[in-house]
Amino acid sequence: MVSAEIKNRISALREQLEYHNYRYYVLDAPEISDAEYDRLFRELQSLEQQYPELIIPSSPSQRVGGAALTEFTQITHTTPMLSLNNAFSEDEVVAFDRRVREASELSQVDYAVEPKFDGLAISLVYERGQFVMGATRGDGYVGEDVTANLRTIRAIPLLLATPNPPQRIEIRGEVLMLKADFAALNAYQREQGLKEFANPRNAAAGSLRQLDPRITATRGLHFFAYGVGQCEGVVLPSTHGEVMDLLMAWRIPVAHERAVVQGVEGLLAYYQRIGAQRDSLAFDIDGVVYKVNDLAMQQQIGYVARAPRFAIAHKFPAQEATTQLLDIDVQVGRTGAITPVARLAPVSVGGVTVTNATLHNEDEIRRKGVLIGDWVNVRRAGDVIPEIVSVVMSRRPSDAREFVMPTTCPVCGSHIVRLPDEAIARCTGGLFCPAQRKQALWHFASRRAMDIDGLGEKLVEQLVDENLVHSPADLYRLGLLSLVNLERMAEKSARNLLAAIEHSKRTTLARFIYALGIRHVGEQTAKDLARYYGTLEAMMAADELQLQQVPEVGEVVAKSIVQFFAEPHNLTVIEMLRAAGVCWDESAPPVIQNSAISGKVFVITGTLPTMSRDEAKAKIEAMGGKASGSVSKKTDFVLAGAEPGSKFIKAQELGITILDEAEFLSLINENQGEEDGQGY
Repeated sequence: MVSAEIKNRISALREQLEYHNYRYYVLDAPEISDAEYDRLFRELQSLEQQYPELIIPSSPSQRVGGAALTEFTQITHTTPMLSLNNAFSEDEVVAFDRRVREASELSQVDYAVEPKFDGLAISLVYERGQFVMGATRGDGYVGEDVTANLRTIRAIPLLLATPNPPQRIEIRGEVLMLKADFAALNAYQREQGLKEFANPRNAAAGSLRQLDPRITATRGLHFFAYGVGQCEGVVLPSTHGEVMDLLMAWRIPVAHERAVVQGVEGLLAYYQRIGAQRDSLAFDIDGVVYKVNDLAMQQQIGYVARAPRFAIAHKFPAQEATTQLLDIDVQVGRTGAITPVARLAPVSVGGVTVTNATLHNEDEIRRKGVLIGDWVNVRRAGDVIPEIVSVVMSRRPSDAREFVMPTTCPVCGSHIVRLPDEAIARCTGGLFCPAQRKQALWHFASRRAMDIDGLGEKLVEQLVDENLVHSPADLYRLGLLSLVNLERMAEKSARNLLAAIEHSKRTTLARFIYALGIRHVGEQTAKDLARYYGTLEAMMAADELQLQQVPEVGEVVAKSIVQFFAEPHNLTVIEMLRAAGVCWDESAPPVIQNSAISGKVFVITGTLPTMSRDEAKAKIEAMGGKASGSVSKKTDFVLAGAEPGSKFIKAQELGITILDEAEFLSLINENQGEEDGQGY
């Protein structure tokens, strides 16, 4: 039986250590010496070792523990972590303020303003005051679970400092590395003969995504909160500024440089003030963020696409330097895009040594008048990607020469083409080009293409890196022995993958066309082509004018298809796939074009009782209808299942007909019956 005295002492030690963590890592104002902190920490560890039944996850001693992970799991954000639109000039800020005032019908708006941290966006979830989960932003909707690594960041409290915590709250913020910690880390890397990090942001991102939390714990990461997502069990204040004050009271780190200002004059004055302090701040920033302070007004103003209307990031001008352009060569991207890359005499830009810079495309080179041999001004766009801004004409050497775009891919030798109305030139090697190999294989195996279950991006990378697969046809020659020798691939997993590959041989013409990865040919276009031609041979034999007779296929798509099938490499891979047993039924029933559903636009939302969304979509398309991913005025019907979400609400607002599954099937059956009765 543990005495009350021991329990109280352990509780007191935990409270003291968290308080001193806050003083040291958040306020930068320690009250005790490092030696005294270490003494308290050792006392807590000793008591917990004696009484392991009293150890709790939120104890300061448990910030680093457990074995290293083999991979990160995915976390779906309860509310999306949206990105911000950017402003680069005062005129854009003035326009933002005008839009906000018009939407709010106010003559002047109060804004919460704060530095724009140059780090990694994450969310922290607390339940009943205890930190339980943390995830990266990812694509805004799905991120990676990095809870174990976030627990090592001492600026993040494991318990909220409040006797009445929310039932559940999601706190959004930025993980970053302070300039001093970045310098110390690179000094250590140099001493150990290891590669140095390019900048604090890269160092922070790499450190947070370590599979071993013990490594993350040594990197000196920091955290600042900038907002709240989901919140249950407590009524938050009515303004963003007050919410930040509340988080600070709970000992969540927030920026000391934040403020509330009035009108566009306050915004621009704050921008100038923070810009002047930029070099002296303890952390890197690349701008400032403006948000409407009133939270109710934020909701009234709303969102557009993947960004809020009520907030904007005002970016600082990128830092620039002058150097000589030594040469221009091209890189082939994962999708075949040909990008000219400038090779530069080394120069420091924003504290980073730059030797390469993107030139985007051939038109950009001509527009800027760049010649090989020129002296050029270089900047890090968004303080990250180096680019050439302009040419120093007064220093142009007499032997400067023009860049000539190659006509064949430097990787695979296929033709480089540029479609009408496109700025980007592309390699047509597609299925064959090594530079595109991983992307082509991943797309080929994806769910809406050949649907090879278990063949994800990481496994594709291994297959290519181990020289086991050169084209999609090679997938059908894989053996058990070659797979089980791969990292994290057990015999059962290998057998399951081989079974999935074998199962994928029986497919549809539409899926096969889509799986080829032809530029501009998406899933719907592939279905249109399959329906129109019926056979792959007929489609491959069509010229540009003939292809343009297919609904929704225009000049650009037709040209892309012809160019794809003109490459011998691509034809060879298709022949190999057919020889490997990939096949489809070319006697599929025709689409009913004259039904009442023909030409109607459907949107599917929610979970249907007896069929998947793909099955419902197939029924719609078989009747000549179209399935869309978003609700608009052009939508004719919304098919809604359980938990339909925002699409359902928008359909109600627009007065669009909403069907449940039974009504949808009745509509389908009625139209099917009518068509059958007419001889279809």
